Amino acid sequence: MSLVLDAAAQDLLFREARTANTFTDEPVTDEQVQAIYDLVKFGPTAFNQSPLRVVLVRSAEGRERLVQHMAEGNRPKTATAPLVAILAADNEFHEELPALLPHFPQAKDVFFSERPVRESAAGLNAALQAAYFIIGVRAAGLAAGPMTGYDAAGIQKEFLDGDHTPLMVVNIGKPGEDAWFPRSPRLSYDEVVKTV
Repeated sequence: MSLVLDAAAQDLLFREARTANTFTDEPVTDEQVQAIYDLVKFGPTAFNQSPLRVVLVRSAEGRERLVQHMAEGNRPKTATAPLVAILAADNEFHEELPALLPHFPQAKDVFFSERPVRESAAGLNAALQAAYFIIGVRAAGLAAGPMTGYDAAGIQKEFLDGDHTPLMVVNIGKPGEDAWFPRSPRLSYDEVVKTV
C-alpha cells in the first residue's frame, strides 16, 4: 500500500464519493459546517491567501431567491437540498495578508496592489479552497453536489457584491434515493503523468 490513509477513508473521500443529485431531509447543522471549515482552512494556497467566502442559504426566502438564478436542471435539487452553500472569491483578500502572512506583510502591496492581479489570484486560490471544502463535506459523512450551472451575475447581485465573484453553488446533505448518476470515466495515470 503506497498511501498512508486507510482504504475506508480513501473510499469516503474519493473512490466511493460522488456528486449527489438528491438528498434526504436530514438537516446539516451549523456545527457540521464549522467543523468542515475548521478542517479545510489548513489546505495550502499561495501566500497563505484565504479568498474563499461562503454564503449558507438556509431560509425558504433565500432559497427562492437562489433557485431563480440556477440553470433549469439544477433548480429541483437546489430547492430540496438541506443546505446550499454559495462559494465565492473575495477579490479584496489582500487586505488580510498582513495578518495571514506576518513574516512578509508587504506582500499585500508588492504583489496585489492591482485589481486584475488580485482577481486572478483570488479565483485560483478560492477554487483550491472550494475543492478542499468539497472534500471536507465528504469527510463529515455528507454528500456534496457542486454546480456551476447558474446566472453568475444574478447570484453576485442577489447574494454578494462587486468585490466577490461566485465560483460554484454546492448542495450539501445526506444522499437521497437515486442520488448518483453512473460514474463517468477518468483518465489513466499514463494519460496524465509524464516524467522528464
